Amino acid sequence: MDELKKLIDGFYRFQGKYFGQENSLFDQLKRGQSPTSLVIGCSDSRVDPALLTDCNPGDMFVVRNVANLVPPYEKDGTYHGVSSAIEFAVCDLQVKRIIVLGHSSCGGIGALLKGYNPKTEANFVGRWVRMAESARQYVLDNYGDKPLHEQVRACEMAAIVVSLDNLMSFPFIADAVAQGKLFLVGWYFDIEQGELHQYDAASGNFRSLVAPLAE
Repeated sequence: MDELKKLIDGFYRFQGKYFGQENSLFDQLKRGQSPTSLVIGCSDSRVDPALLTDCNPGDMFVVRNVANLVPPYEKDGTYHGVSSAIEFAVCDLQVKRIIVLGHSSCGGIGALLKGYNPKTEANFVGRWVRMAESARQYVLDNYGDKPLHEQVRACEMAAIVVSLDNLMSFPFIADAVAQGKLFLVGWYFDIEQGELHQYDAASGNFRSLVAPLAE
């Protein structure tokens, strides 16, 4: 119950900050939302996109899942939570950019690279991360002789590229990108260093966007 009280106390602080005065932010937000960015991030508790970017409510539309993965475009009869959120963000909210936000020490990518021991008969995690199998194979082909931690980091970055490629398999995204109405961005958050990297499609590499704080 102590942990639950911590969350409730946090809501009190949230309430005071955003509902405690006239013309508060939610006076506008209660009429609707108009975020300019869709962020596809990991469910990892350490990697909250709004906290990392110091955003206010309403600034970004967020989808979070294990290993920040985007499935390829599919029109079958199954359920597609990530794809439906992408469709809504692009077609209804008309966001201007989609950011795939990966990070270091990702358990989902570690499970992909090292193998995952199923905890249930359904093996949801194992089947989900296999979506990025091409990233795993890329690392084994090019980093197979490197230490495991280097392989995992390379796979975390490669999986971001897989998700960016999968985004382009959505016809409405490919059309918007071609028209210059939508931009795709790949970010990698280094938890250990507090550094942010951005994918450079021209070079195929990740470059430092925000350097670590000087010691």
